[in-house]
Amino acid sequence: MNYTLHQFEIFKKVVECGSISKASEELFMTQPAISIQLKKFQEQFEYPLFELKGRKIVVTDFGREVFDSVSEILEKTQQLQYKSRQVKHPVVGKLKIASASTGMYVIPYFVSEFMKEHPDIDLTLDFTNRSNAIQSLRNKEVELAVVSILPDSFAVNEEILIENELYMVCKSESQPKQLPYIFRERGSATRKMMERYFLTHKIPLDTKRKIELTSNEAVKQAVIAGMGISILPFMSIKKELENGVLKIVRQKGLPIVTHWRMISLKNRQLSPVADAFVYFVKKNKLKIMKMYFE
Repeated sequence: MNYTLHQFEIFKKVVECGSISKASEELFMTQPAISIQLKKFQEQFEYPLFELKGRKIVVTDFGREVFDSVSEILEKTQQLQYKSRQVKHPVVGKLKIASASTGMYVIPYFVSEFMKEHPDIDLTLDFTNRSNAIQSLRNKEVELAVVSILPDSFAVNEEILIENELYMVCKSESQPKQLPYIFRERGSATRKMMERYFLTHKIPLDTKRKIELTSNEAVKQAVIAGMGISILPFMSIKKELENGVLKIVRQKGLPIVTHWRMISLKNRQLSPVADAFVYFVKKNKLKIMKMYFE
């Protein structure tokens, strides 16, 4: 069998993207070129890697097993590529982190301080919702994830970063009782905490219209525009509260207090760079908190 790393990379990207067209855009290759390499790769296996359902490519169970092996091989290969650079810098490599979207107010400060000490790090930070961040971790697409609510379907190691307070807010001159609730999309930790709050305090939702938006920033801008009221993390609205654009709606049981956590798979050995970052956070988080969050 004559596999090539190029074929591995193409196969992995097609599986991740779910289509040849999307993979071609990310790999800067033509679709025919990708199709040719996929065909050559498939010819080396007795069982199909993909099935076509209409125009959609679906990975078979066997294809998923190959994908896991290919991902592991490419990860090991990437680590080898960094070995030659370790002469100059003790910690080098690719650091991939997925974070719930509001984590953009937290994790960059930890990463920034880490990279000051280790400038030869290649960083990928994916800001998405909680469900996607956890799924990326579970699929081993990233080594670390930043969330405020732990997954309940698999075991993880965790390192608590900072406290996360959520307040109900509205536009300063608005009357909150007259406004609809604005929710994050399903899968968001903020959405989960908001629904839990309403359920715990027996606040009926059917008496008000509801609006659903797909990011905390979108929710914040909608509240600023006077479209409704919502529960948002304090760190995302601090400036708007200080300059009087938004006001806190005082309610029993608020603020909701959670914690931002950095998590990794319990049974997965971290790469040297990810392991170094976790150690750095444990050692320096109090100093970073004083520098940026007090």
